[in-house]
Amino acid sequence: MQSPFDEQALHFNSNLELLARQVVEGFITGLHKSPFHGFSVEFAEHRLYNVGDSVKNIDWKLFARTDKLFSKRYEEETNLRCQFIIDVSSSMYFPVNEYNKLNFSIQATAALIYLLKRQRDAFGLSLFTDHLLLNTPAKSTTTHQKYLFTHLERILKSQKMDVKTNVEQALHQIAELIHKRSLVVVFSDMLNTMQDENETDALFSALQHLKFNKHEVIIFNVTDKSKEVDFSFENRPYEFVDMETGATLKAHTSKVKEAYLSKMNTYREAIQLKCTQYKIDMIDADISAGFYPILQAYLIKRQKMN
Repeated sequence: MQSPFDEQALHFNSNLELLARQVVEGFITGLHKSPFHGFSVEFAEHRLYNVGDSVKNIDWKLFARTDKLFSKRYEEETNLRCQFIIDVSSSMYFPVNEYNKLNFSIQATAALIYLLKRQRDAFGLSLFTDHLLLNTPAKSTTTHQKYLFTHLERILKSQKMDVKTNVEQALHQIAELIHKRSLVVVFSDMLNTMQDENETDALFSALQHLKFNKHEVIIFNVTDKSKEVDFSFENRPYEFVDMETGATLKAHTSKVKEAYLSKMNTYREAIQLKCTQYKIDMIDADISAGFYPILQAYLIKRQKMN
């Protein structure tokens, strides 16, 4: 399994285009050898050769790799608009001084943008904390891709603590700004600064706003699974720090683990249930699992929308 902790992901931390190209090309090579082979057809801008098609459009190099005949496709219209929404609040910088949730989210988004560009689909970008920081329209040009990568690289280099999250406010704003039916892809740990039942209801009101406007929605619930979901800490005292408020809690892990796991599991199950009700795809995205599950989930969703 490909991992974001390898040398490639860290070395190319500030060169998203190179990282994105290597991730996507590696993924597509794997697709040719997998049960998901059909998805690579759409990505590679090929279609299965049919009797009567011009033989001059056959991709003989692809035939040599796959033993199947494909015709190259030309001059397709953009048939998908995709809006990427990334939570850049302080909690996304966990774990501190390591490969974190924001690194993963930005690099995964860059890979998806690269894939969309190759498909001649359009892509836009929204960034938020407790308010909307950036919202671009969806375009399919090389200039637009470079513009978005520049913004993403800038975010990678600017770690900021004590920056709060307001997911629902940002989603309401974005829903008003996206005027054409789109696939909305959200990268967030889904943790608001203040979390209670009313906050959860407000979050789903915002998601309903997107669905009401006829958008398809995928949420990648980004976590450091071992720490945030499984609470895999050594059995000793720790000082836990809220990255968005600076509040601290000194506790022995054995004293708080059971209560933490209970509350976290209840919250995650509530989100999953609501997403199922609203026909929103919510997918766990563990930063240690690599980018390929993200690309595969996107392609499955893309196939369903055709």
